[in-house]
Amino acid sequence: MPENTIKTTHYGWYIVAAGTLCIFASLGFGRFALGMLLPAMAESLNLTYSQMGLISTSNFVGYLVAVLFCSYIGSKIGSRLLIFFALLLVAVSMLLVSRADSFITVAVIYTLTGVGSGASNVPMMALIAAWFGAGQRGKAAGFVVIGSGFAILLSGKLIPYLNQLSESDGWRISWLVLGIIVLIISIICFVVIRDTPAELGLKPVDSKKNSRPDIIPGFTEEAPPVTRKDIYHLGAIYFLFGYTYVIYATFIVTMLVQERGFTETVAGNFWSWVGFLSLFSGPVFGTLSDKLGRKAGLILVFTIQMFAYLLVAMSLPINFLYLSIGCYGIVAWSIPSIMTALVGDYVGPQKAARVFGFVTFIFALGQIAGPAIAGFLAEKSGSFSSSFLMASLFAGIAVFLSTRLKKSVRIH
Repeated sequence: MPENTIKTTHYGWYIVAAGTLCIFASLGFGRFALGMLLPAMAESLNLTYSQMGLISTSNFVGYLVAVLFCSYIGSKIGSRLLIFFALLLVAVSMLLVSRADSFITVAVIYTLTGVGSGASNVPMMALIAAWFGAGQRGKAAGFVVIGSGFAILLSGKLIPYLNQLSESDGWRISWLVLGIIVLIISIICFVVIRDTPAELGLKPVDSKKNSRPDIIPGFTEEAPPVTRKDIYHLGAIYFLFGYTYVIYATFIVTMLVQERGFTETVAGNFWSWVGFLSLFSGPVFGTLSDKLGRKAGLILVFTIQMFAYLLVAMSLPINFLYLSIGCYGIVAWSIPSIMTALVGDYVGPQKAARVFGFVTFIFALGQIAGPAIAGFLAEKSGSFSSSFLMASLFAGIAVFLSTRLKKSVRIH
């Protein structure tokens, strides 16, 4: 075969693979494994519903702090080093949580886990705008965010097994094992990730074709004009996603165990289904947004999430729980992938890290408020139904705000 006909894989897709591992470690284990660990931790440390919610909130406080500074630090040392050091922080803090003996200790250390999660997630997602043009940003981001799905799938099976190794302290073994895995991934990411295609003498990956109906012909890869109002609009939508999805992720397993009488293993199987289904969420809906438009993608995803929360809130028979799990899982990571692409569309690759950091800051405020308020409502009412009903209402508001998005204006 002639040499010029041989197709090689663009290094951008290796960046995507490393990004998947990064999200697997930083968010998948650093955040979403908590839902599986909380029931055993609550029993061992005598945690109340409010304290369980505050532990989750402490992680998001750390995430918020990281978002405030990671763009500046990344501009000084580069995304590659920032991601490496941030993942190291996630790993070390998880190892320390395995030795914690009180609510306060867990909350303080888990705040550091949140710092590492934010400081690795934001620059990793922003790298997609540097390595991929508008025609493939949604798809690339979609493959990166499914790292969380792999982690949920694994934790749903692994954590109940590890917890059973010690009757009272199995959850400590789980934190220890997860921390070691994150440590290994931090090294892999350092070896693979590069800050820009130019470092390797490459240009960004892009598609020659772009069939999205919301793109106006004639625009170049230069950033289209946007206003502060447009950016705040994106932030408001991302806030509502952060506020709602984390309520489900934090408390669904606890609700199944404490209110529905499920064993930890059976609840873990439910959570694993979320992980499995979420593997399709980023690539499917990210690619869909490349084709149909970011607005249509967000409207569809928030509508599905709204029904997922409502089905749990109504305390319906078990078949509806399966439907809720299905709705939540199939769109779980689609909004971060769409939002990553949408920010790149709005401001271009040069400003993507800064603007994505800003909207992620607003997103983090939602993550802080969500579990704290949901835990408080559950404490007062004795059930998580009101918390999930609130999440459904807020998802409905996100649907409305998504309908008000302006059209993107870029093409090759």
